[in-house]
Amino acid sequence: MTTPFLILETGQPTPSMRRHGSFAHWIRVAAGLGRDDAVVVDVQRGDALPGRDGFAGVIVTGSAAMVTERHDWSERSAGWLREAAHAGLPMLGICYGHQLIAHALGGTVDDNPNGREMGTVHIDLHPQAQDDPLFAGLPARFAAQATHLQSVLQPPPGATVLARNDHDACHAFRWGDAAWGLQFHPEFSAGHMRGYIHARADALAREGRCGRRLAREVGAAPHAREVLRRFVRRARR
Repeated sequence: MTTPFLILETGQPTPSMRRHGSFAHWIRVAAGLGRDDAVVVDVQRGDALPGRDGFAGVIVTGSAAMVTERHDWSERSAGWLREAAHAGLPMLGICYGHQLIAHALGGTVDDNPNGREMGTVHIDLHPQAQDDPLFAGLPARFAAQATHLQSVLQPPPGATVLARNDHDACHAFRWGDAAWGLQFHPEFSAGHMRGYIHARADALAREGRCGRRLAREVGAAPHAREVLRRFVRRARR
């Protein structure tokens, strides 16, 4: 029996997308993990944080919450992640999880001055990403799915920024040898992304953007998904 991964659920999909399952389910499927390969703890709901022992690594989900809201469950999770990172537990944060890990390790998270980023976007790798276990050998520019209002404006001290684009200067970082944050969503399929765009159509219209056009521009993002699967393989080693 393989050592399971811990998935910290920090939120649930937008209501119209919940028929497709939870964020933890999307992550597990995209990562190629079986049902017995992951233990899900819903920290937003108030589930107790477990001990670190017995897990191959931890994956932190996205959320509709904001790190700057400093919810009790979020700050408790940040403290847990800080200790786990210093102990060397492999961890991967996605969107809110990316921001939460950055906050836990001393980075700065706040509203992105460029506003909302949504849809299939292009991620540009920094040269140092070619030596990173999750990004080595990937194209210098690849597609990924993204939806967020806040960003890591200042990465944690000692972190290496691995990816950026014109909207967000820190789309991915590594801290130490085993902690990563991804602003993009490697677990999102094109269908998930279109569903999120439809769910945010009113907000996009208020911002002067056309949701139908964004939805038409959604495409596959296999390299982004590969980053998630590489994390799983590396943590298991």
